[in-house]
Amino acid sequence: MAPRERIVPRTTISRFFPAMSPKYRRILLKLSGEVLLDRQHGQCIDPDIVSAMAGKVVAVKAMGVDVAIVLGGGNIFRGATGEALGIDRCAGDYMGMLATIINALALQNAIEKRGIPARVMTAFPCQGVAEPFIHRRALRHLEKGRIVLFAAGTGNPLFSTDTCAALRAREIGADVIIKATKVDGVYTADPKKDPSARKLDHITYADAMQRGLKVMDTAAFALCQEHQIPIQVLDFFADGALESAVAGSHVGTIVDGRDPPPVFG
Repeated sequence: MAPRERIVPRTTISRFFPAMSPKYRRILLKLSGEVLLDRQHGQCIDPDIVSAMAGKVVAVKAMGVDVAIVLGGGNIFRGATGEALGIDRCAGDYMGMLATIINALALQNAIEKRGIPARVMTAFPCQGVAEPFIHRRALRHLEKGRIVLFAAGTGNPLFSTDTCAALRAREIGADVIIKATKVDGVYTADPKKDPSARKLDHITYADAMQRGLKVMDTAAFALCQEHQIPIQVLDFFADGALESAVAGSHVGTIVDGRDPPPVFG
């Protein structure tokens, strides 16, 4: 028999972090699947990285915030890459969706090892492995203090996990999408290729799309812009960055509909 789930009320959890009061009530965390890779040993999923990720997620949860997660599947398979190898794009995208389920199950396991209940919900039925996504059930999981991992994208080919993140954020009423990567924000160009590239502290949806900045795809941007869901891009592995962002600090780059402040002098 599985151990009985322990639900920790939000008010109880937040007492452990009195100095870090959250700005947001509910967040959606968008994580790239590629961060799970262990390139040195050729592993798709590095258990040490997954454990470290779980620790950061649980730390944010301990601030008293509802946490939902969308993980990519690029560490295992990416539909666009498969197309270049001769695999039909739709078939490749379904393969990528299955990869996101594998990643979500790995992170769920690591989170629950730290004593916090988590649920994986998939965009199409995956009986015996995860729950199907049902809007009201997802909200109920969050209300009960569970971390929810949304897998299998939108359930449709040709849509990215970025679009899934924007869609699920709107459905659960998330206050912000935190896109956590290995880069500390959005740059005017690729800083690895262009030494003159500079980091942007703030940019609007329209400017990001006009400049072609690789923050999220067009469909995800359109959803965020229409429903005024801010996006905060930061380095997931920088010490304290995620917790500081949830507390309201200006970490990384913020993308929203506000005009940036004027620069004088």
